[in-house]
Amino acid sequence: MLTQSIFGMRGIAVAPHSLAAESAIAVLREGGNALEAMIAAAATIAVVYPHMNSIGGDGFWVINGPNNRPGGIDASGRSAQAASRAWYASRGITSSIPFRGSVAALTVAGTISGWGAAYQLSKQCLNGKLPLSRLLADAVYFAQHGIAVTQSQEACTALKRSELEPHSGFASTFLPQGIVPTKASIFKQPKLADTLSLVAQQGCDTFYRGKLAKMLGAELAEVGSPLTLADLNAHQAKLVDPLHTKTTQGQLFNMVPPSQGLLSLLILGIMDRIHGWDQDPEGAAFIHTQVEATKLAFSIRDQYLTDPAFMSVAPQDLLTSARIDALAARLDTTRAAPWGQKTSPGDTIWMGVIDQAGIAVSFIQSIYHEFGSGVVLPHSGVNWQNRGCSFSLNPGHINTLEPGKKPFHTLNPALAQRADGGVMVYGAMGGDGQPQTQATIFNRVTRFGDHPQLAIERPRWLLGRTWGQSSDSLKLESRFSANTIDQLRALGHDVETIGAWDEGVGHAGMLIRHANGVLEGGFDPRSNGAVASF
Repeated sequence: MLTQSIFGMRGIAVAPHSLAAESAIAVLREGGNALEAMIAAAATIAVVYPHMNSIGGDGFWVINGPNNRPGGIDASGRSAQAASRAWYASRGITSSIPFRGSVAALTVAGTISGWGAAYQLSKQCLNGKLPLSRLLADAVYFAQHGIAVTQSQEACTALKRSELEPHSGFASTFLPQGIVPTKASIFKQPKLADTLSLVAQQGCDTFYRGKLAKMLGAELAEVGSPLTLADLNAHQAKLVDPLHTKTTQGQLFNMVPPSQGLLSLLILGIMDRIHGWDQDPEGAAFIHTQVEATKLAFSIRDQYLTDPAFMSVAPQDLLTSARIDALAARLDTTRAAPWGQKTSPGDTIWMGVIDQAGIAVSFIQSIYHEFGSGVVLPHSGVNWQNRGCSFSLNPGHINTLEPGKKPFHTLNPALAQRADGGVMVYGAMGGDGQPQTQATIFNRVTRFGDHPQLAIERPRWLLGRTWGQSSDSLKLESRFSANTIDQLRALGHDVETIGAWDEGVGHAGMLIRHANGVLEGGFDPRSNGAVASF
């Protein structure tokens, strides 16, 4: 394929569905800023890519603000106050929380609070003037009048139908006339249109403390979720300072816990200390080094990462030079370390926007698994996330369930202030594949000299599982050379080949604002995405 990157001067956006990128650019053309543009894109993607995300999920923002000041928004929700281990035990659930159904819908959906926080930041810091009704207009239209079903939506619905059809509201929402919507057919979501219209009219706070919140509280009780109106009332998005580390390529930023943004920074920090792998962007040395760095980063995650209120060490302290040096010293460039752990699948969208002033947003929004809990609330049409099923019911586990606790998140949007004066936002969907793909495309651009589109289009790999997969092998797209595959097996990796352009390696995207102001971006042809610019 090997197409070229897209360029712009006044604004650029990337999304895994072209309509979301177009929504962002339309806002920028009307004088909106990057925060306003991302709100529009986030609302649109929640409608046009419904198997991948929803307003019933969580979101994280990492922002390059005025004068290159970094910032972030944590729009993730806590578990219900009623959601205790005893609550589950009383229902006969003692080993693990089910992935689907009302008992999996146990955490507040935070994403709309993130839209609200971004909207306020836009007004207070960036002179934002566009009304929320304008920013949500495309999403309302698409929900009311319909979208063209993608092949991805059709395939995902068919694959998960038997698992999801029994759950409240799924069939009536996602199986109109009792059948899987086919590619290029028209799919409407009228209840969601009404809900988005209410948010547009009354503001994002209505989802938590207004008319809509009262409706949601009643609906959640009706379907058997432990969440209540009081849980919604208590929720607030939080402004945070992102985690950061410095490498020879620049200053790197990612989201604080409960996000696993730490992993992306650790992988890149470890690789920055290892030499000899950066000769071939599709070679075994690159893949081996990154896979081994990934294993080391996972070991830190599994030991420390959870809701920061429950962590024993400050997250930024896990990124000291001494700690990363020690991890890098353990990496064996000649042999694969043992790997037997189960990784987390996930289903997410990542998007980026950069405006003419250099305000850049790296954004991720998710309902965790495909279609989240599978529960669609009967009146609002909100498909609720199942992020809380990642909690453990083992009281000794670092991510054990407690009332009012944030679950561990695979979500992590990345941003870099490059050593050459440029700014980059990049990311991917796909559970534990996210930090791996981030490191892959970042290194291909900064170490191998790829342009963003080439970095994304080259064949990719994944250690473990992601969306739609069940095995934990090292998976390589079949476009890799036989020599690369043979070398990796010789190094001790359990290699499995997957499709040539496999969605399992995630939907990646990247935008760069070069030091001279030129904007450049690449999107993932494995998705229905696009880069839009002007």
